[in-house]
Amino acid sequence: MALTPMDLVAAAKQRIREVGPSEVQAVLGRTLILDVREPEEYMAGHLPGAINIPRGVVEFRIETHPAFQGKKDADIIVYCQSGLRSALATDILQQLGWSGTVSMAGGFKAWSEGGLPVSS
Repeated sequence: MALTPMDLVAAAKQRIREVGPSEVQAVLGRTLILDVREPEEYMAGHLPGAINIPRGVVEFRIETHPAFQGKKDADIIVYCQSGLRSALATDILQQLGWSGTVSMAGGFKAWSEGGLPVSS
């Protein structure tokens, strides 16, 4: 039986840690924030200080991005629109040795619905 995308997300969520938007807000400005949405989603609004590397290329681009170079053990909060792509990206990044990555549960949708600050 073939897996579904949701099966992959569920499996990833078993292996990663998720934090809520309020936990992210508490460390905003003091930790790296990685937005794995597409550039047009990012341009429409993102967490303050977030760096955009789309999920489809994050494994290939994170090591060469100046903000992340030499920081494989840094705390990194990963988010997307709803928390699904960020769970997958966090799981992959952890497998690649990025030990401090966590996924933001609920994603940008939960962040913005919570009335938290948004940059554009």
